[in-house]
Amino acid sequence: MTVAKSAVTPMMAQYLEIKQGYPNALLFYRMGDFYEMFFDDAVAAAEALDIALTKRGKHLGDEIPMCGVPVHSADGYLLTLIRKGFRVAVCEQLEDPAEAKKRGSKSVVKRDVVRLVTPGTLTEDALLEARRHNFLVAWAEVRDEAALAWVDISTGEFRVMGCAPVRLGPELARLAPREVIVSEAKEADLAGVVTEMGASITPLSRASFDSTAGQDRLQSLFRVGSLDAFGAFGRAEVSAMAAIVAYLEITQRGKLPLLRPPVREAADRVVQIDAATRRNLELTRSLSGGRDGSLLGAIDRTVTAPGARLLERRLTSPSRDLETVRARLDAVSVLIEDQALTEELREALRKAPDMDRALSRLALERGGPRDLTAIRNGLEQGQALVERMEGETLPPVLSEATGSLGGHLDLLDVLDQALVAEPPLLARDGGFIAPGYDEELDEARSLRDEGRGVIAGMQAQYCEQTSIGSLKIKHNNVLGYFVETTSTHADKMMSPPLNETFIHRQTTANAVRFTTVELNELETKIINAGSRALEIEKRLFEDLRTRILDCADRVGDAARALAEIDLAAALAVIARDEGWARPKVDESRAFDVAGGRHPVVEQALRRQGGAPFIANDCDLSAEASGATMWLVTGPNMAGKSTFLRQNALIALIAQMGSFVPAKSAHIGLVSQVFSRVGASDDLARGRSTFMVEMVETAAILNQADDRALVILDEIGRGTATYDGLSIAWATLEHLHDVNRARGLFATHYHELTRLADRLDGVRNATVAVKEWQGDVIFLHEVKRGSADRSYGVQVARLAGLPHPVVERARVVLEALEEGEREGGKQTTLIDDLPLFSAAPTPAPASPVKQSDVEARLEEVVPDDLTPRDALQLVYDLKKLLRESA
Repeated sequence: MTVAKSAVTPMMAQYLEIKQGYPNALLFYRMGDFYEMFFDDAVAAAEALDIALTKRGKHLGDEIPMCGVPVHSADGYLLTLIRKGFRVAVCEQLEDPAEAKKRGSKSVVKRDVVRLVTPGTLTEDALLEARRHNFLVAWAEVRDEAALAWVDISTGEFRVMGCAPVRLGPELARLAPREVIVSEAKEADLAGVVTEMGASITPLSRASFDSTAGQDRLQSLFRVGSLDAFGAFGRAEVSAMAAIVAYLEITQRGKLPLLRPPVREAADRVVQIDAATRRNLELTRSLSGGRDGSLLGAIDRTVTAPGARLLERRLTSPSRDLETVRARLDAVSVLIEDQALTEELREALRKAPDMDRALSRLALERGGPRDLTAIRNGLEQGQALVERMEGETLPPVLSEATGSLGGHLDLLDVLDQALVAEPPLLARDGGFIAPGYDEELDEARSLRDEGRGVIAGMQAQYCEQTSIGSLKIKHNNVLGYFVETTSTHADKMMSPPLNETFIHRQTTANAVRFTTVELNELETKIINAGSRALEIEKRLFEDLRTRILDCADRVGDAARALAEIDLAAALAVIARDEGWARPKVDESRAFDVAGGRHPVVEQALRRQGGAPFIANDCDLSAEASGATMWLVTGPNMAGKSTFLRQNALIALIAQMGSFVPAKSAHIGLVSQVFSRVGASDDLARGRSTFMVEMVETAAILNQADDRALVILDEIGRGTATYDGLSIAWATLEHLHDVNRARGLFATHYHELTRLADRLDGVRNATVAVKEWQGDVIFLHEVKRGSADRSYGVQVARLAGLPHPVVERARVVLEALEEGEREGGKQTTLIDDLPLFSAAPTPAPASPVKQSDVEARLEEVVPDDLTPRDALQLVYDLKKLLRESA
C-alpha cells in the first residue's frame, strides 16, 4: 500500500506512519472499543473474516475502505486470520484520550504496536490447542554445520539439536511447528519443505543469525557469562537459538517470554521416523487429517493439557536410551499394581490447571486474575499429591516428580490468602482480591459498597418526596448518577416546588433525567472509592505476579512434574483397561510379539459392535528363528497392512515407555522405523504414485541400519508386472544383505516367496482366508507359509463390481492361468479370448428350492416371539428337519 501523507487528518497520518513499519501485516488500530483497519488491510480482513466493509472519510479524493472488530472479542478474529495465513500487528492506545486533549483539541492519542501476532508466537488459550504444543522453529547453517532450534513460548520449552539439511524434513514432521524462521538467503531453497509440513515460513536478515552477536544475545537473556552451563553448543546451534530470540524481540516488542534454559537434544537418543512413516502410521493425525483415528487419539487417557502435550512428545520421539525406557515402564507398572493410588492421583490432577501457559502469560504481561488462580490451584493439587504419595515406595520417575511438587508452601499460602475462589477474567474488572488480605483495599471497598446502599436509600427518599413510585436512580458513563422518571411525570418534576431540588439534565423519547446537589456530592465520594479500590487491586495483582515470577523456575518444575505423573497414570489406565502387557526392552536384536493388536483398529471394531480384533504373533528375532524379515502374502482386505502397522506401532509404544497391546513383547532397541504403506500421488511436485513409492523406498534403502524396523507394503505395484517384481525382489535382497534390518514385506508377487529358500533371514507368512460357495472369508490370522492365490476377483465382487464384470474377470483369469500352466504365451491367449462385448452374460444359476425349515424361518418375526413361542419354534424346526431327511 503506497499512500501519500499530504492533506490527511492527524489520526490518519498517525495510522500511515505506524503502518509503514509493518507492511506485511494487518494493522489492528485501536480506536476506543474497536480495532479498526483501513485501506488494503480492511479489504483483505473483511473478506477473510466475512464482516462488513464500510468507508471512513476520504483520502486524496478517494473514499477510505474500513472495517473493524470489537476489542472484547478480538481473539476469535485473530485466530481466524492466523489460520488463513495473515500476521497481525496489534496497535494499542498508550494514553487516556483525556490526556491527549490536554495537548490541544486536534491532538491524537498516542498509539504504537505492542505485539506482532504470528502463528508461532501465540499464548492466549483462545488461540491455542490446549493439548498440543505450538512450536516456533529456526533452522541455521554455519559453514558445514546446521542446527534446528525450537520453542513453545506458551510453555517456555526451548530446545536445539544438530540437523543436517537432509534431516530437516523428518524433524519438522516430528515437531509439527506452526512457523519456521530461516535466513532470507535460504527462503527460496527451504520454502517447499516447510510448507509441505503445514508451517508458515518467515525469513529474517542474516544479522539475526549471526552466531557471535547471538551468543551475547543469549547470555543476556539468561543472565549468564557463558552458555557452557547449558551445554556445549556449536556455532550453528547458537545461530538457530539466537534467531528465535531475535524474532521474539521483534514480535513481542521487547517483552520476552519466560524461556527455560536451552536443552541440547541428540538425534541418536530418539527413534528416527521420517515424514512418510509418520503419515503412514497415523501417529498423531489420521490420513483424513484429524486427531480421531490416529494412534494418539486412541491411547490418550491424560486428564490435563500438559500431560497430553507430554504424551504427544513421547509418542513422536520414542527414546533409544534403555535406562530411560525402563524407568518409565517402572512408573507405569507401579501405578497399574496400585489402582487406588492411580485413581486418587487422577482425581487430583483433574483439578490442576495449565500452569505452564498461565506462567507464560504472566511473564508476557498478558495474564489476568485467572492465571494467578491457575498457579495457586496447580500448586495446591501438587501439594495434595505430595501428601498422598508420602510413605509410598516410588520408582525414580515418580519420586523425582513428587520432589518437584513440594517446597511451594510460602507462595501457596500468599496466593490462597490473596485470591477469591472464582476471579474475573480481567484485572480491570476488580473483585479478585479476597476480603481481609489488604486493609487499605477493604476500606475503599467499604466506602464504595456503603455508597451503593446510600443510593438505594436516597432513591426511596426521592420516591416519597415526589410521590412517583417509578422513580429510579441510575448510572451511565456519560451522566454518572442521575434520577430518571417516565416522560408522563416531566411537567410535575419541572414545576415548583420539585424543580428547586431536581435539576433537569436530559430528555429522551420515554424518560426525563435529573440530578440533585446531594446526588452529585455522593457520586464523587463513590467514584473516588471505587476507582481507588480498583487501583489498589491492580497494584496487588502486580505484586502477586512478581512473587510468582520470582519462583518461576520452581513453579515450572512443578508444572512438568504434574504432566509426568499424569502421563504415567494415563498409560497405567489404558494398559489395565485394554489388557496391555509390559514389554521386555533390551539391547538385543529381538522382535518377538505374541498376540499383538492394532490399538486404533481394535477400538474401532469395538465401537462398531462387530467381530473382535484377531491378535497375531510376529517373531523377527534373528537369535530365535534365524529370520529378520517376514514376506507376507494374502489377498487385499485380509489384514496385511494392519498387521504390518501394528508391529511398527508396538515398537514405538514400547520405546515411548508404555505397556503394549499384546500378550507379551520382547523388543530389542529399535533405532529407526520406516514405513512404506499405501499409495498416493504428489501432483503438486509432478510425482506419480509410483514415483512417490520409489522415492520413499529409496530413502529407506539409503538410511536404514541394522537396528531399523522396516515395513513395506506391495513395493512395485505401480508399474508393469515384471518391472514391479524385479524392483520388489532387489529391494528385499538389499534389506536382507546390506541393511540387515528387521522388517515385514507384504506383496502380491507370489514369485518372491522363493526368496525364503535362498535368503537365510527371510521367512514366508500369509494371512489366512477361507473360500465358501464362491465367496472369500477373511480370517485375519497370520500364519507361516505363503498364499496360493490372491483372490482378487472375489474381493472385486465384495466391493460391488457389476456381476458381468466379475464373471468376465473370472473367465480371463482362468484362461491366463491355464496358459501359464501349459507354458503358452499370454499374448496368444488374450488374442484368443472373445471380446467383452461379445461375451454373453452368464445365465443366472438355477435357484435352489427352499427347504421347509427355511420356509418356516422366513415366516418368523423374532421380536414378536415370547420365550415359550421360541421354544416351540425349535421343536417345530427339529420336526421339519426329520421329515425332510
